[in-house]
Amino acid sequence: MAHSLHSLHTFALNSQCQNFVEITQLEQLKTQSFNTPFCLLGEGSNTIFLDDYVGSVIKMATKGIQITERESDVLASVAAGENWHKLVSYLLDENIPGLENLALIPGTVGASPVQNIGAYGVEIAKFIESVEYFDITTKTMHSLNNTQCEFAYRDSIFKHALKNKAVITQVHLALPKKWQPVLNYGPLQQLDVITPQAVFEQVIKTRNSKLPNPYTLPNAGSFFKNPIITNQQLTELLKQFADLPHYEYGHSHHKVAAGWLIDKSGLKGYREAGVEVHQQQALVLVNHGNSEGSDLIKMIKHIQQVVYTRYNIMLEHEVRLINQTSECHINAEPEQ
Repeated sequence: MAHSLHSLHTFALNSQCQNFVEITQLEQLKTQSFNTPFCLLGEGSNTIFLDDYVGSVIKMATKGIQITERESDVLASVAAGENWHKLVSYLLDENIPGLENLALIPGTVGASPVQNIGAYGVEIAKFIESVEYFDITTKTMHSLNNTQCEFAYRDSIFKHALKNKAVITQVHLALPKKWQPVLNYGPLQQLDVITPQAVFEQVIKTRNSKLPNPYTLPNAGSFFKNPIITNQQLTELLKQFADLPHYEYGHSHHKVAAGWLIDKSGLKGYREAGVEVHQQQALVLVNHGNSEGSDLIKMIKHIQQVVYTRYNIMLEHEVRLINQTSECHINAEPEQ
């Protein structure tokens, strides 16, 4: 029986799926069929259904937070269905800091390791001790330590070797008792009083000023990855665009700001049907309604082409795009 996906992904395109399942107990995974096309979903804040989906959408809604105090850190063992921001807030209330830079990132805890969520100089990989998952082939539980998760920028083993093979069930976060603030990014450098709560509040204030609330104006947050380019590429770009924001990424690369590239390409406010480049934050695409997946695809390709022509950088979308049967990647053909 068809089930509307409109309220299950924050970009809110009018798509449907053939079957919808909500997992509230891990035992359900053992009896769940994974034969037809299936899509795992948390809160749908980083997933967009471009078409009607012909398979099952499986939403992880398990709950539970367990805190274990250790000698030099605190271990938070968290069920996949917990809301990420609520976890950050809860831990701060319990006087367990560390995740404050990642406040207000939408989505669930189970989704956080998949793309190694990050913001304001911190990535979740810094704190993950291990991730537990259900193997859909053998129907058994497994655990991966931090190294085995193969974390990289917005990337992990769950996007590659374990894609469509694993259902993350629990994330174990090791939070050091000795708090070390990370204040490299703009608004955090201006803080007068440096406490976990002050960082938390500043991050929320900054995000709210830049990013529209997906529940009032449908969007999927930051749409494109910040490109990673070589130091040589950066040197060439800075000759022409001296104010390009850039951050060191290892010894031989730099990360540059995708939002800035889109903004300076004059694309703020550009529209395809009801899909628009947000007026305040060019990294966000918003959906005013009366839009289809094809409109979004046109928008993505247009942005990619314009930015490539100007900066010789091909942007990649960070948001997971789902067509009728599977995840897909949109890449524009560079205009010569």
